[in-house]
Amino acid sequence: MLNTLRGRFILSHILPLLIVIPLMGIAIIYLVETQFLLPSLLAELKGDVLLLSRIAAQDLEIWDDPAYAQKLLSQASFRTDGRLMILDEDGTLIASSDPADASRIGTLIEHPGLASAQQGQVVTQLRYSQASGDDVADALAPVVAPDGQILGFIRLSYRYYSFTDQIFQLRYLLTGILVVALLLGTILGVTLAVNVGAPVQQVTNAVYALANGESSEALPEMGAYETRRLSRAVNTLFKRLHSLEAARKRLLANLIHEIGRPLGALRMGIEALSHGANRDPKFYDELLSGMDQETARLQRLLEDLSHLHEQALGVLELDREPLDLVTWLPGMLVPWEQAALQKRLHWVVNLPKSLPVLQADPLRLGQVIGNLVSNAIKFTPSSSTITIEAGENGQQVWIRISDTGPGIPPEVQEKMFEPFVRGGQGRRFPQGMGLGLSIARELAEAHGGRLELESEAGLGSRFTVWLPLHLTNPF
Repeated sequence: MLNTLRGRFILSHILPLLIVIPLMGIAIIYLVETQFLLPSLLAELKGDVLLLSRIAAQDLEIWDDPAYAQKLLSQASFRTDGRLMILDEDGTLIASSDPADASRIGTLIEHPGLASAQQGQVVTQLRYSQASGDDVADALAPVVAPDGQILGFIRLSYRYYSFTDQIFQLRYLLTGILVVALLLGTILGVTLAVNVGAPVQQVTNAVYALANGESSEALPEMGAYETRRLSRAVNTLFKRLHSLEAARKRLLANLIHEIGRPLGALRMGIEALSHGANRDPKFYDELLSGMDQETARLQRLLEDLSHLHEQALGVLELDREPLDLVTWLPGMLVPWEQAALQKRLHWVVNLPKSLPVLQADPLRLGQVIGNLVSNAIKFTPSSSTITIEAGENGQQVWIRISDTGPGIPPEVQEKMFEPFVRGGQGRRFPQGMGLGLSIARELAEAHGGRLELESEAGLGSRFTVWLPLHLTNPF
């Protein structure tokens, strides 16, 4: 039972009842008995014995004629569990309402409160009687004559068990309350446990189904706040896993496509060479150039996959060093300028004469700029313009790559930074694996900066890399 959440929840409702209610019952019985019932009993007994003592003080024949006193008590109606005694001033028994005391008439009755009663006090006490074998509530009051002389004593006592019947009734009542409370607590505990356990069990089944490769639907978010959050977290996990699974399938399809094309071209080149293509120098040079381009494509593909692996593992470590953008950026752009000129693009570089020195990784930052410039060259039509600019605003340095290509529709712009996202026909990025922008943004953020995109369909795009001048933690 304790191995399940449901069992523990039920037990958590029953145990307090089993412990608290009996303890409260014992405490209530003790307080009622000692603080209310017993003082009330003794006060009532004291009042009765005082009344009887005043009555006995008016009938002097009781003290002169023991037979008259006994006859008087014998004719009186009295409770069977009580006893009334008349004692003389020395404590000798004159008469008793209990027939069992007949043999004790004329004998001295020992009473621990006799001395106090002889001083005019009314003595009440609860004591154990060896004769009856039970607790006895006892009261002893002096009978005082009008002249102040003590004529004798009236003793009134009751067996205490008759009053404890009330306590037993209270105990039965508390026991009944305990049983009812346990039943209600059990029902309530089972109901709440089912309400708590059902969503947890649902989540467990869904997770097992997902682990076994079975499709699972979104879980309903019901129950307590914590269980709703748990269901929401599992639903988020499902969406993430489904997204990763879709990305895996896209990755596999892209790999087959991207690797198959250069490998096919290389194989055709090798086959051409094996059939004597090297005999024509011009064709031979063109063939080697094409094979070199396809090999470079494979190399870039492997680099993208390497960066993708680092993204998944979260290990984008940077080798930072002081980097002077004024001298570094023009040198890094030289190969891309040649590619742009070969495509007959207008290449414009506007750099200020001075820029702050950054703490950056030149290789990783070069990958960011290279990916952005490569996309601009690839998708900007001939005779259009590519512009590279840089500047700073006192807290950040920015590097902007602008083109006059087809642009990116607003509904597609944010998706362009997700891995494996490529445009279809009439859209940007129809080639490649769709990793360049994702890697560029990750590397910019690893430097403590960000990558922004501004674009309008048909008007080109602007990618701006923002880098902080001062790092709180450069490592």
